[in-house]
Amino acid sequence: MAGLSEQIRDWIVAPNFWHLATVNLDGSPQVSPMWIDAEDDFIVFNTAIGRVKEENLRRDPRVSLSCLDTTNPYDRVVIHGRAVEFVEGDEADRCMDRLAKKYVGTDRFEWRIPGERRVKILVQPTRVRHVVGVEPFRRGRLGPG
Repeated sequence: MAGLSEQIRDWIVAPNFWHLATVNLDGSPQVSPMWIDAEDDFIVFNTAIGRVKEENLRRDPRVSLSCLDTTNPYDRVVIHGRAVEFVEGDEADRCMDRLAKKYVGTDRFEWRIPGERRVKILVQPTRVRHVVGVEPFRRGRLGPG
């Protein structure tokens, strides 16, 4: 498991919008902007049961998250990981309310749809990168010649 440095944790606990990528059944990527947070060394986010990202992660737990500094888009964090726990019920609802407090300042998540059931998903990071500037090419990947 890749640990979360203090610098990366600062990115996560700030109200930054992250892009969450999962793998569709046909192998194509599915990307959603997300609210996230940290719990211990896990990334946590919340969605509704039955959403594509939730179904994708139950079938294939691989996930990628990315975020960029809005004042410098060349300063960014990329996290690869695996969804390791799906928590439903009251705990999932409380998690969604905490995320709403962090991101929009309300005590409760006010956009619930009647009948919707929430799920809190914990992601174990496997690779964490903070990149500033342009990444160098990997050796042997420059093409012919």
